[in-house]
Amino acid sequence: MNINKTSLLFIFLAIGGLNFSLAAQDDSPKEEAMKPQMSEFWTPKASVVTPGNSSSNASMSPPSDAIVLFDGKNLKQWTNQKGEPAKWDLKKGSMIVNKKHGDIQSKQEFGDFQLHIEWCVPANIRGEGQSRGNSGIFLQNRYEIQILDSYNNQTYVNGQAASIYKQAAPLANAMRKPGEWNVYDIIYAAPTFTKDGKYRTPPTVTILHNGVLVQNNTSILGTTQYIGFPQINPHGKAPIRLQSHGDPSEPIAFRNVWIREL
Repeated sequence: MNINKTSLLFIFLAIGGLNFSLAAQDDSPKEEAMKPQMSEFWTPKASVVTPGNSSSNASMSPPSDAIVLFDGKNLKQWTNQKGEPAKWDLKKGSMIVNKKHGDIQSKQEFGDFQLHIEWCVPANIRGEGQSRGNSGIFLQNRYEIQILDSYNNQTYVNGQAASIYKQAAPLANAMRKPGEWNVYDIIYAAPTFTKDGKYRTPPTVTILHNGVLVQNNTSILGTTQYIGFPQINPHGKAPIRLQSHGDPSEPIAFRNVWIREL
């Protein structure tokens, strides 16, 4: 079979077009690895609300049906994450985060509940952003309510105090200044699951921060991840966990922790 110059030209053009097509496919964008910043957002800012006056020594006593998790005397209701005795520090009726000994969690596990917890950022706190009085309350050991010094301290809004970490910003910033006690009153409804491991009903949370409504029956989308996005992991009752964050700032204090099963 004779192949003339015109035929050869068409063959070369066809092969060149195929190679160009393959090269274009090779140049398709690659999926970028997840970074912490991908799940942070900075607007809209929560309006600052000054909470009502409260004496720094005032503390609400638990109701008659509450389970007292910490009354200032000991850490008998808490363990580390290995089930060993909790080794945070006790001082003047408060438990102080000991960053060398990691997170602590309640011995008892809970489903639906009302949780009252008081926390204080040291008056001499240093640092900025997420490196300033950072801690957290993990509901059922996996859904974090952020603790942070958000008094004149800028950070991403879904990471400030009273946020559902990396998910829902608070409706207001009700922080007291460092050295004064903050109060969270948390009403939590545990999730239910389908047979294939999805939420039938998601977990929801309502939070009052120093008496100011900051989360109003907010749906939690899944686990609160530092890197990446929420995951749904079927579970039953689980502990309350308090975070020993690795930031370099002075450790925060907790007091008057009680819970009511609902």
